[in-house]
Amino acid sequence: MSKYAIAVDPKNPQNFIQIDVPEQAPQGFDLLVQVKAIAMNPVDTKVHAGLKQNGLQEPRILGWDAAGIVTAVGPKASGFAIGDEVWYAGDITRPGSNTTHQLIDSRITAHKPKSLAWAEAAAIPLTALTAWEGLFEHLKIQDAGSDKTLLIIGGAGGVGSLAISLAALRSKVRVIATASRPESAKWCLDRGADLTVDYRDLKQNLLKHDIKQVDYIFCLNDTDGHWQAMAEVIAPFGHICSIVENKQPLEQSLIRSKGVALHWELMFTRSMYQTPDIAEQGAILQRVADMIDKGELKGTLNETLHGLSVENISQAHKKQLEGHMTGKIAIVY
Repeated sequence: MSKYAIAVDPKNPQNFIQIDVPEQAPQGFDLLVQVKAIAMNPVDTKVHAGLKQNGLQEPRILGWDAAGIVTAVGPKASGFAIGDEVWYAGDITRPGSNTTHQLIDSRITAHKPKSLAWAEAAAIPLTALTAWEGLFEHLKIQDAGSDKTLLIIGGAGGVGSLAISLAALRSKVRVIATASRPESAKWCLDRGADLTVDYRDLKQNLLKHDIKQVDYIFCLNDTDGHWQAMAEVIAPFGHICSIVENKQPLEQSLIRSKGVALHWELMFTRSMYQTPDIAEQGAILQRVADMIDKGELKGTLNETLHGLSVENISQAHKKQLEGHMTGKIAIVY
């Protein structure tokens, strides 16, 4: 079987090229996985944009969502065997998943849900991990009562779709999601949101439902643009968690007097810093897989392309950049 990847072209970083992948043998905790499907995330286009600006010396393989079959197991890896079907979001410091074969740390890997096809499975890991860590490790909404309210900004996207469902399943809080179109509002409500509001003029749109403040905010879109509104509607001693880096300084005085806690969620932190609890990511993915197989959690796949090619990677990037994604786009091969 031919082994190849689709990578950013170092001669023209605007474009992608097909490159050969050399033989790889897993070392340490690694697994070698034959990739069957991948999915697109905002991180793909953000990293690509950085490469276009700063250049690179050799081809760079992007992609941080995959599902596939284990073909070899490293000496320190445990819990996996050749032939196992797995899923993972990967490590931004290593070559990505837009390839036929990939080395991946077994500790951030889990057995894929048995009930999902390859494309459906590939669309979930990164967004599930981001949603889980943001909700339950940073905001800790599982400890809150039914009198508390969570606002999810960007409810219909990949992370938002799973955050709504996970919050509804594993907490008592009232879940409000922002959605600006009828179809995105329906998408959010179908996944367990109690209410949707338009993000434009957020304070007034919440007041229409007699909501003066919220206890938790999970910001999944444009931290700079929503900062003023978040500061206005967050309750005293509330918590804000964002996954989107700010481009301008955030005026802290807007939340300081309220004693508000600000959290940052980056799904790659554990693998980037090889934290002592790195294996928690594999454990989270296994919990999510079990929830899916029990029928508790819906997938977020909205569109599937067929074949690992320059054309399909380019098309998926273009759709991601358009900024109107409902759910996720995957490539199966």
